[in-house]
Amino acid sequence: MERQKLEQELKRLIIEACNIPDAPEDFPSEAPLIGPESPLDLDSLDAVEVVVVVQKHFGVRIGGEDSSREVLASVNTLADYIENSA
Repeated sequence: MERQKLEQELKRLIIEACNIPDAPEDFPSEAPLIGPESPLDLDSLDAVEVVVVVQKHFGVRIGGEDSSREVLASVNTLADYIENSA
């Protein structure tokens, strides 16, 4: 899958999974995904939703707490992880 399409698909999945009605149309892929700096204002419960939807949709396994924190740093890091797991 082309990188830009992968990032757009991830953003769409994240917005749907976390029920973000007023999500920014196109937030930067390098922006923090979780925490107060996140343009989506996601918290740790949202992070669990993101892991579940990404694992289901892309068939990848996101590991323990440490690796998932790194993987979920941004859409970029999530896309990197999916590409490297394929």
